[in-house]
Amino acid sequence: MSISAENELRVGVLKTGALIPAVAAAQGEYIDMFADLLAHPRLRFFEVDVAGGAVLPAPEGADAWLITGSKHGVYDPLPWIAPLCEFVRQTVAARVPLMGFCFGHQLMAEALGGRAEKSAAGWQLGAKTYTATTTMPDWAAPLADAWRLLAVHQDQVTAVPPGATVLAQSPGCRVAMLAYGDVDAPDAISVQPHPEFSPGMVADLITHRLAAIVPEPVVAAARPTLSDPLARTAWRTAVHRYLRLATPAPKDV
Repeated sequence: MSISAENELRVGVLKTGALIPAVAAAQGEYIDMFADLLAHPRLRFFEVDVAGGAVLPAPEGADAWLITGSKHGVYDPLPWIAPLCEFVRQTVAARVPLMGFCFGHQLMAEALGGRAEKSAAGWQLGAKTYTATTTMPDWAAPLADAWRLLAVHQDQVTAVPPGATVLAQSPGCRVAMLAYGDVDAPDAISVQPHPEFSPGMVADLITHRLAAIVPEPVVAAARPTLSDPLARTAWRTAVHRYLRLATPAPKDV
């Protein structure tokens, strides 16, 4: 992975689904949420609306890429999914940093030899606790303890791709965080929950979409968790370290 020590980094946001207009008006688009989550003086974000038909550039067209969440499944017969999977493979081969969030996490796993599908665990909604499955590498040290993030998914990764390492799990999601390649300096990272989502975002999603499709007891259980503290700052630091924008903590001696 090559990240320049100087100048700005251009991060391409690969948009894989349109938000409900009322939600976007209140909460912003995906690019706004990620720019807020990952705010750093050297980062500049631009969007490629993959689901909207935008042509994928070459992997070298950005210094790093991220793949957003989506209402779609990786198994849906949509014309942009196969090209995006090929883009993932090319990006990892080119060692351009790549990050996936929720649907992005699932699509990366599918593209790189794993599997994502509807889970027998059912809907995961609201703040969930995630715990490390191994000793965290330095870049992910802020996530070494249990941490909480907002989940909005029914699909999840059910088969881990070759060369990937599971870094975190929850009771309802066995493969919640992955690192691809060398765990200490991954070619790509991904996470099932949404570090970019605020409680207001999930509340609006429940109001405008999820209350009609998610079982009522799941929605009722999720609502009180929206006031729980979230590990957004820890995730910002971990991503900055992954992108070599911040110095990792030294190893214990």
